[in-house]
Amino acid sequence: MQHILITGGAGFIGSHVVRHFVKKYTGSTIVNVDKLTYAGNLLNLTDIEQEKNYHFVKGDIVDGDFVFSLFEKHQPDTVIHLAAESHVDRSIANPMAFVHTNVLGTVNLLNAARHHWKDEPDDKRFYHISTDEVYGSLGDEGLFTEETPYDPRSPYSASKASSDHFVRAYWHTYGLPVVLSNCSNNYGPNQFPEKLIPLFIHNIIQKKPLPVYGKGENVRDWLYVEDHAVAIDAIVRNGKLGETYNIGGHNEWKNIDLIRLLCKIMDEKLGRNPGTSEGLITYVKDRAGHDLRYAIDASKVKDELGWVPSVTFEEGVSKTVDWYLANDEWLRQVTSGDYMQYYREQYEER
Repeated sequence: MQHILITGGAGFIGSHVVRHFVKKYTGSTIVNVDKLTYAGNLLNLTDIEQEKNYHFVKGDIVDGDFVFSLFEKHQPDTVIHLAAESHVDRSIANPMAFVHTNVLGTVNLLNAARHHWKDEPDDKRFYHISTDEVYGSLGDEGLFTEETPYDPRSPYSASKASSDHFVRAYWHTYGLPVVLSNCSNNYGPNQFPEKLIPLFIHNIIQKKPLPVYGKGENVRDWLYVEDHAVAIDAIVRNGKLGETYNIGGHNEWKNIDLIRLLCKIMDEKLGRNPGTSEGLITYVKDRAGHDLRYAIDASKVKDELGWVPSVTFEEGVSKTVDWYLANDEWLRQVTSGDYMQYYREQYEER
């Protein structure tokens, strides 16, 4: 891996992956391409932006000409594809945005990789990162495996399922060297506050209502984002071509139980009376097509690559809360949109 292209590297998961690779692979060039939409924030990467092996490029993978020029200029031998629209509620409101970015954007990258790698594909790798939501919904028992049939229930998961199919099709049809992973819910520092944990941290700080869908009975498997970055590293280096790896935290929580734990931790750290934040819980109408339960069988990535999560959920949530409490200016800037000024100052006005 001499020239690594990471898409969506200014986003939540992407920024942790970029940081991991920049710091670990100092002899490689890491190119981060991001459109810098509402969830892409260069403030996530200020600690590594001056590193000699790091380069940022602003651009949209939906633009096929841009993607081809990106490959022409930087000649990546490794692509780690994270760029995606990812919020289910937004997909329900505007499904076409998810079709454009998640499907067309992925195919543009596949076409560029196929074109530029056609003569020497053996030492190349295209790694596509997906979600456990493509598998649909589980009952009270069972786990998603790599062989679980796809059954997406939202425009978001349908768009990711489609992109997964295109990646596998390019492996089978053209021999493009691909590997895929499907991951459970991530949490940790730098996550945009529309997702559950950072949203509720923000609302608890502000003493705003905590909106819980339905009765809060939906179950998710949670993974600390830095553990995900380590898994991505293991898969891109040693995963078998054409294979899929499920990445999970072995960590199922009902939403309402997670929220109560978060309230307890926040009350302790904010010096509030026990139960104060739980009083903010407000039950709201359930999300359309809300899957009941996700749970990952991550034994394949453990058995083949030796990866297991290193952070317990209680430890990870505590670290996450500490980060948000210590970075209230970051939270203010992303919620107000002021972070875009940083891009203008760093790149457009030079």
